[in-house]
Amino acid sequence: MSTRSAVLRPLGVAALVVAALAAAGLALPSWLLFLATMAIAHAVVALGLVFMMRGGLVSFGQGLPFCLGAYAAGLAGPWLGLADAVWLLILGGITAGVVAAVFGPLLARYRGIFFAMLTLALSMVLYGLLVKATALGGSDGLNIARPAILGVEPTAETADYALFLLAIVTAGILSAIAAAHFNSVRGLMSLAVKENELRVEYMGASVRSMMAVNFVVAAVYGGIGGALAAIALGHIEPTFAYWTTSGEIVFLAILSGQVSVVAVFVASLILELVRSFANLYFPETWQLALGAFLLAVILFLPKGIGSIWHRGPASRRGPAADEPVADGPVTDGPLAKESGR
Repeated sequence: MSTRSAVLRPLGVAALVVAALAAAGLALPSWLLFLATMAIAHAVVALGLVFMMRGGLVSFGQGLPFCLGAYAAGLAGPWLGLADAVWLLILGGITAGVVAAVFGPLLARYRGIFFAMLTLALSMVLYGLLVKATALGGSDGLNIARPAILGVEPTAETADYALFLLAIVTAGILSAIAAAHFNSVRGLMSLAVKENELRVEYMGASVRSMMAVNFVVAAVYGGIGGALAAIALGHIEPTFAYWTTSGEIVFLAILSGQVSVVAVFVASLILELVRSFANLYFPETWQLALGAFLLAVILFLPKGIGSIWHRGPASRRGPAADEPVADGPVTDGPLAKESGR
C-alpha cells in the first residue's frame, strides 16, 4: 500500500461511517444520543491509550489528560470568552498535550509498572489539587453553559443530535489519523519497540523520543475526549482525574484490543449500554452484572473485541509471530550468508 493510499483510505472509510451514523442518529432517541456521545468521548481517550500500548506502555493515569481537557473546556467560557464547542475541543487537546510535553521526556525513560505508577501518581496529584481548589468548585466541580457549534446555537430539541454530530465527526477525524499512523513506518516501529526495544535502538531509532511522542499524542486524544465529555455532561469535577476513571480507560483499551480502531468505539458503546441497562434492571447488583459481562468477554475474546473481525496480517501469512519455532541452524537468508553457512 502506498503512502498516499494509506492516508486517503482511512479518511474515506471514516467519512462513510460518519455519514451513516449521522443519518442513523435522526432516528435515535435523545437518551441514546447522549449515551453514544459519552461512549465516543471515552473511546477517544482509550484510542489515545492504544498509541502507547502498541509500544508496550500502559498508562494508569489517562484521567490526567481527560480531566485537563474537561477543565480547559469548562473554564474557557468564563475566563477566555470561548463559546464554540469546536474551539473548546481544540483547547482541551492543546492543554493536555502541553502538560504531557513537560512530563513526557521524563516518563519515557521508564517501562512497565514504574511508568504506570508514575502516570497514576500525576493523575492523583491533579485530583488532590482540584479538590482543594475552592475557586474551581472544589470537590463539587462547576457547571458549564452549553456552547454553540460552529457559531450555531442548538435548541433544546436539537442539542443532543447536534452534539452527537460533533462527536462522530471528531471521532472520524481522530480515527482516520490513528489508522494512518498505525500503518505508517513510525506506527509499525512502535510495534517493533514492544517486541525488541534494543534491536530498534541498534537500527538508529530513538525509543525514548518515540515513547515521549506517543505519550503526548495520547494526552491530546485524552484532552479532546475530556472536553467532549464535559460539554455533553454540562459539568466538570475532580473525579475526572480519579484513579477509577483511569482504570476504566485502561480496561476499555484492553477490552477493545489493539488491532482495530473501530473496535475501541464498539467496545465503549457496548460497555456504556451494559452499564446503563445493568443499573436500570439490577440497581442493587449492577456492578456484579457488569463484572460478569466483562469477565465473559475477557474469557472468550482474550485479544479484544477487535479480534472478531480483524485477524491481522500474521494469520494470513502463516504461523503467528509468537508461535514456537523449532531450534536449528540458520540455512537461508542474509544471516546464513553472514555466518558462512
